Amino acid sequence: MRLFRKIALGIDTFIESASLIGLLSMIIIVTAQVMTRKLFNFVFFWSEEVTMLLLVWFSFMGIAIGFREKLHLGIDSFTHKLPASFNKALDKLIEITILAFGTYLVLYGWDFTVMMHESELPATGLPNSTLYVIMPITGVMTCAYALLQLFGIETKRHVNLKEGGTH
Repeated sequence: MRLFRKIALGIDTFIESASLIGLLSMIIIVTAQVMTRKLFNFVFFWSEEVTMLLLVWFSFMGIAIGFREKLHLGIDSFTHKLPASFNKALDKLIEITILAFGTYLVLYGWDFTVMMHESELPATGLPNSTLYVIMPITGVMTCAYALLQLFGIETKRHVNLKEGGTH
């Protein structure tokens, strides 16, 4: 069990680091693109396409990380008025719904990725599936987090985050 946890944390850390590197890369590319356009009237031909790829990848990885941290939408002012047993059952229903969403991303994301592999992105020449392969990856991550949460294993890695801003 300890080895499994260490492997899972390693994969999780890699995914989180990759998303942060993607965000940083996107900021650098957009900043360079704006500066070169304004100062030199020049734009790198690949910059908009790579920025779009990074934005899509960062967004989908953010979805999975948000599920891991249990940062999904909730109506606390309503649920606090309900009995604890009902809230516990509601939490399980939410986790099952998240698992279903992850499964949807895996199945249909993979189908869509395969379907889009024949075409290519115009500026970079990468297969169009590069844009969509993050869907099944996010689905696998989401399913893993949902299953862990269903079995009562805590997935939060950032315990000092507060929902709704500062309290």
